[in-house]
Amino acid sequence: MPSGGAPVPPARDGPPGRRPDDEDGEDGLAPEDEEDEPEGHVFPALKILKDSVGRSKMHPIRVIRKEERDSGPWPLISEHMDGEPRWVHPDVTATRVPHIRANGRRVRRDQLDVPDSFGEGVLCLIDRNGSFPSACSAVPLAPNKLLHTGPLDAYDKAAAGIYLIDIPAWTRTDMPHPLGRIADRPDEDGRAWVTTPHIKQLVKLVRDNHLDAMPTIHDSWTGKANESLFKPFYEATRKARTELVQIRGDPYKAYKTRLSIALRLLWPKRPSQRSPFWRPDWRVSMVAEASVRHWTVAFKAVQEGHTLVALRNVDQAIFWTPPNTPPSTYRIGTGFGEVKEQVRPGRRDQSSEVTD
Repeated sequence: MPSGGAPVPPARDGPPGRRPDDEDGEDGLAPEDEEDEPEGHVFPALKILKDSVGRSKMHPIRVIRKEERDSGPWPLISEHMDGEPRWVHPDVTATRVPHIRANGRRVRRDQLDVPDSFGEGVLCLIDRNGSFPSACSAVPLAPNKLLHTGPLDAYDKAAAGIYLIDIPAWTRTDMPHPLGRIADRPDEDGRAWVTTPHIKQLVKLVRDNHLDAMPTIHDSWTGKANESLFKPFYEATRKARTELVQIRGDPYKAYKTRLSIALRLLWPKRPSQRSPFWRPDWRVSMVAEASVRHWTVAFKAVQEGHTLVALRNVDQAIFWTPPNTPPSTYRIGTGFGEVKEQVRPGRRDQSSEVTD
């Protein structure tokens, strides 16, 4: 294994919507997070999110009643349905190493060592801005109740919800499975529940001949689809970021904190946590949409000839590229969907935090 360069500086603390200490089964919320922001707050995210949902003419159901949550589709929904990739190229050596953040918290990171067989190049680290709020611009979901629609002959574009499908075979070794971590947890029949963003992704991959056929839909819970439920929230979030990212400091931190809290309140995990929402399907669909967008842009870069070293969460991508030839599929900037790019010499990277 080649010798590596100096360890890189710590990665940022993650995208809005995910706090640094997030783990499966924890929502990172605290008592009183559900309260509206005070008058004059730099970014009243929760107020804006509630208003966004309230504008819909479909009369969305923001809260599924407690007596209904232990039956129907709700016990079938888990965090793993978000399909976040947790992938490292099979020829790259990943070693878990301890790391101490600037705030003193001890975490683990993946140290990635790129082999000589990859040829000459540099590590290109991509950090995607605002993955979760950006996904809110057009996430397919059902504003009302999910009804049991059972096995389906084909995906219905007019519906959204959750679907039990066979996990399709994926033989490429230069990209993670398009279903991300969903593919790592099949049931005894090789099936898994997915949300509409991943169903739409599979349809596109079949259309473009990257998959042989659409997997069978063995069961489903769906409702009338809507892709604009969160769009007013997205637009307000984008506008605020454009202004506050220039200011930085406490106003920008407050913006990110309240944005994170608002999106987490879509699905509070602890029974004691109050929230104006309880829609796990909305929350998981939103993260799944971010995962699909993240995967799709990375796939386009790989198709252009770039070597993907690692793809994680909804915003981290590491490529091995010839010097001065970063992937053109990414737009550099501070806006939603744009990325921060860092080029590092050497064959070792230690910026990918282990979150699974």
